[in-house]
Amino acid sequence: MSNKMFNKLDAKKLVPSLGKAIGSHRAQQKLSLDDLAKMSGVSKGMLSQIEQGKTNPTVAVLYRIAAGLHVEPMQLLPATPFTPRVWRTIRGNDERCLFPASPGCSIRTLSPFDLEKQIEFYELIFQPKAELISDPHYRGTEEILTVASGSLTLRSGEKETELHKGDSGHYAADLPHSITNTGKILATAFLLVWYRA
Repeated sequence: MSNKMFNKLDAKKLVPSLGKAIGSHRAQQKLSLDDLAKMSGVSKGMLSQIEQGKTNPTVAVLYRIAAGLHVEPMQLLPATPFTPRVWRTIRGNDERCLFPASPGCSIRTLSPFDLEKQIEFYELIFQPKAELISDPHYRGTEEILTVASGSLTLRSGEKETELHKGDSGHYAADLPHSITNTGKILATAFLLVWYRA
């Protein structure tokens, strides 16, 4: 447990909860305050103050008490509700995510619009013989193309490779590049655009 994690906890809520947790663990192990003081190296008076919720132990003291009780320090801290930092949903039927591309090729964005020019994630669908030709992106831009069905020919600069279902290609996208369905069946793929510069 880091000092930052400990310091971010609300001290007013932490003190009584921490004291109760220590007292509960001590009672379960049938230890007296004297016993825990000897096992942890924390004075009996300090332990009493902490259990009564009158003082907040330092991180070092908390570690010593946890060691004396043979528990992890986190087991003594109150549980805090987890709130996701990011939570957004993109629905499959959201027409705003569909973009016109070259003939026979459709593009659907799978990443939030406000991440554009940071990182972008797309679903690509190619009819037979369809091709998506791209000019160079910003310097340092890279792409990762993963084929979900069919096969696609990938070109970046002077290099070219054929990708089949399950294959991925990682390539420079700050060069002229293209993706072509040279097969006779529909091909689908997922494309990650990574703006590194």
